[in-house]
Amino acid sequence: MKTLIKTTVLVNTKFVVALFVAACLMGNSYAKTAPSPESSTTDYSAIVQNAYTQFKNDKRGDVADYIPALAKYSPDNYAIVIATVDGKIFSAGNKEALFPLESLTKVFTLALVMEQQGQKQTLNKLGANATGLPFNSGLAVELRPERPQNPLVNAGAISSVSLLNAKTPDAKWQQIIGNLNAFADNQLHVNQEVYQSESETNQHNQALALLMQSYGRLYSNPREAVDLYTRQCSVDASTLDLAKMGATIANHGQSPYSGKRLIAEENVPKILAEMAIAGLYDGSGQWLYNVGIPAKSGVGGGIFAVVPGKYAVAVYSPPLDKEGNSVRAQEAIEYIAHATQANVFR
Repeated sequence: MKTLIKTTVLVNTKFVVALFVAACLMGNSYAKTAPSPESSTTDYSAIVQNAYTQFKNDKRGDVADYIPALAKYSPDNYAIVIATVDGKIFSAGNKEALFPLESLTKVFTLALVMEQQGQKQTLNKLGANATGLPFNSGLAVELRPERPQNPLVNAGAISSVSLLNAKTPDAKWQQIIGNLNAFADNQLHVNQEVYQSESETNQHNQALALLMQSYGRLYSNPREAVDLYTRQCSVDASTLDLAKMGATIANHGQSPYSGKRLIAEENVPKILAEMAIAGLYDGSGQWLYNVGIPAKSGVGGGIFAVVPGKYAVAVYSPPLDKEGNSVRAQEAIEYIAHATQANVFR
């Protein structure tokens, strides 16, 4: 009887999953072939201006100071950019102001790893589960046998860098920065002050790399992997750059600006799933519950979110909440998502 019940539950579960996948595929097919009524009538310019004005005076949160160079950025910095899949830009604030991308870079290096390694290897080696612990937790590595849990926490991101298919650290770096440049459709550069500051204070990440190596989940020299990861996080970009990077994901992996395909279309849903799982660290679940669109944050104060087939929105504002996510960026993106009815679960 137990065996019969177990078999019945398994069959029913598979049936429900199959129905869900079929529904998603039908929805995706429709989204690609039929224009959205909302997209042709939405006044993105007004929505961006309203979001900017509404949250401009919110002073909550603290600028990150555990990396000394980040503490120098003004809490008054604030910009919003929407980049649509047809290449249109809507902005408010200083969209050209530069800031360190930090953990935002994890998404784009993950995309590069998936292009090189494939979906199965990426899942097996990097994972796709929330840790339920802080983004730099060593305990998260110790507690779970399938290490790391996802490529958007520090341990997983360092492992991602170590997986890149190149023989030397310099060759890997050229892949990393070239990939970021392609997504931004711009030439990005390392902020040397931030890079030096992070290099002097990244002992915790060095420990994570050694821990990952001890479990056979690091695929290059630990010191080299941490240095590449640190340099990657220190790359400067503007809110405009970040929105364009997100718009490439929203446009099924093809840049609306250069026309180049940067992610295989079948890999894009996997990237978005990782963002949904852990894009805002400990706040990811509540974000998805309240807002319903995949997003990624960085402790430099940037957040970008993706509405597949429509647009990406990027916001820069340095003051962070206790989870390490920009307070104003979350508010502005939530406002925009609701105004455009962007919740992917609707």
